[in-house]
Amino acid sequence: MAGPDDSLERAARTRGFLRIAGVDEVGRGPLAGPVTAAAVVLDLEAVPGGLNDSKRLSPKARDRLTEVIHAQAQVAIAHASVAEIDELNILRASHLAMCRAVAALDPAPDFLLIDGNLLPRDLALPAEAVIKGDARSVSIAAASIVAKTARDAIMVDLAQQHPGYGWETNAGYPSKSHRLALQNLGVTPHHRRSFKPVHHILYQAKTISD
Repeated sequence: MAGPDDSLERAARTRGFLRIAGVDEVGRGPLAGPVTAAAVVLDLEAVPGGLNDSKRLSPKARDRLTEVIHAQAQVAIAHASVAEIDELNILRASHLAMCRAVAALDPAPDFLLIDGNLLPRDLALPAEAVIKGDARSVSIAAASIVAKTARDAIMVDLAQQHPGYGWETNAGYPSKSHRLALQNLGVTPHHRRSFKPVHHILYQAKTISD
């Protein structure tokens, strides 16, 4: 399958927008850790080669592209915490992280291309939701790459503080080994208590203690 291109960015340009940011998030599925979003404004005359959906790239390719993107584009990264995920729900928390990333861009963009089928309700800028955007738009692909790299680094750091869950390799996703560690080691402060596997373990522990 062909990779993303700049047609959506060029279309926005023809409508008079000058600073188009691609926005994406990573980390909606994990049982632990924050959700991370990035907003990227590319120079359309100097788009890094090899951009694609971050899930289609090797860690080495993501690291290389992250360096290039930071060097050649305007980038902002933001997060929503585990507490915010549990309070708001994961969709709203993802949107909160996206809005924070957009707000951190300076100068501000004037149009947003956002991965997904829903726009965050608190956006104050014109925006377009793009389904499978990280495979269609170079700006969204760039955002997906830098967000993934940033979040993976956070999970590697947390893995050193809480060994045994495999976060350095599973990034908090519900792998078999992560689920087994939850059963054996228990719930950490970085686990999302509103997610069923974590909630069930807490409920079981409470039932036993009662």
